[in-house]
Amino acid sequence: MKVIICGAGQVGWQIARHLSGEKNDVTVVDSNAELVRRATDTLDVQGISGFASYPDVLERAGARDADMIIAATYSDEVNMVTCQVAHSVFSISRKIARLRAQSYLTAIYSDLYRRDHLPIDVVISPEREVAEAALRRLKVPAAFDIESFLGGKAQLLGITIDSDCPVTNTPLRQLSDLFSTLRVIVVGVRRRGRLFAPEAGDQLFAGDECYLCLATEDVPRTLEVFGKSHAKQERVVIIGGGNVGLAVASALEGGEERIRAKVIEKSRAVAERAADALERTIVLNGDGLDAALLAEASIDRADAVLCVTDDDKTNILAAVRAKQAGCPMAIALVNEPSFVPLMQPMGIDAYINPRATTVSSILRHIRHGRVKGVYSLGDAEAEVIEAEVLSTSPVTGQQIRDIDFPEGVLVGAVMKQGKVMKPSGELRVEEGDVLVIFAMSDDVPEVERLMQVSIDFF
Repeated sequence: MKVIICGAGQVGWQIARHLSGEKNDVTVVDSNAELVRRATDTLDVQGISGFASYPDVLERAGARDADMIIAATYSDEVNMVTCQVAHSVFSISRKIARLRAQSYLTAIYSDLYRRDHLPIDVVISPEREVAEAALRRLKVPAAFDIESFLGGKAQLLGITIDSDCPVTNTPLRQLSDLFSTLRVIVVGVRRRGRLFAPEAGDQLFAGDECYLCLATEDVPRTLEVFGKSHAKQERVVIIGGGNVGLAVASALEGGEERIRAKVIEKSRAVAERAADALERTIVLNGDGLDAALLAEASIDRADAVLCVTDDDKTNILAAVRAKQAGCPMAIALVNEPSFVPLMQPMGIDAYINPRATTVSSILRHIRHGRVKGVYSLGDAEAEVIEAEVLSTSPVTGQQIRDIDFPEGVLVGAVMKQGKVMKPSGELRVEEGDVLVIFAMSDDVPEVERLMQVSIDFF
């Protein structure tokens, strides 16, 4: 597949990394020559320096015979015009655009823009993706990461192992025997900064960050086994009333759980906009780092604080201050990857990486139709892939123990005829089954070969 990626920032670079690693013909376009040079020096891609919306630049990038274009520059307008030029001038069949401005999104999602007028096949909204990620975190406060699979019937949970965790120093094989009815698999462990797929004889230790793949119905009991509480969230303080904070507050107002939220926003204009859009949510105008304002928001009685301003340092400091004031759960929005190792030492319970959520969303839309979902972990260190088994796949008809998966690959869940099952060595994989697979990034191409899901893209 020949793909043009417009924008060589973090999102564009990560997408290029994934696609070039799968032997696709990738060309990166950016007006910043240094970013283009970084991509061509570190990845197996071609690079073009220039404005992505210019027809002559796209011509040089090979748009005449491209299968897909992904417009992920920092400008909404450039991304939209790029897709229009790709459609009108070069007839590129698949066009994906990243858009941030709420006005554009409202018009597009309300179908005011028809395909003939603005030919974008898939719109990716970082703000909406981040808001949905924040809501998932609030539903399972004990997890620092969470993603849904198998139509919501399975979950990927990231939890930190505490010193008082009942299952520390216990081989994973023994855990399966002790809790045989629990449909949960430890698919990934991060220890001292390194992520790996554990073996049956490995143990969990205090401080480990582990990823669990499990049936959604088994989430409460699994958290109990791992020494985590599953307390219901009733009061939430949101620091930052911009697009993300407003989207979360609106979702909480319309949710069935009846969670009460308060919003703190520093900009008066933004605070007024949020107050006009929300019905039952209290909006306070002021600095989220102000201890007096946090007290006014009753931070000590809140179940969680969600820090989603557009400044990483403000989010981190606000989360720390809220924890010091008595809030038991703090979630921070963090764009800069180098800040992530600071989260746990500073007592921040969970973080949201907008780039990771955006990359995962784009990957979901560019994979073959048999791939139902893709979630990127860490700094593109691993992927969790949900894929349907084809009749021609090498794994069809085999027991899981006989499938020649690489060492960095584990099957986390299997769905047969709509029922989620815990994968075991003797479980036989059949056509139509859907597997949730954890794979280190280097092993993804081999997984796709075994599942036969990368032969033909959209």
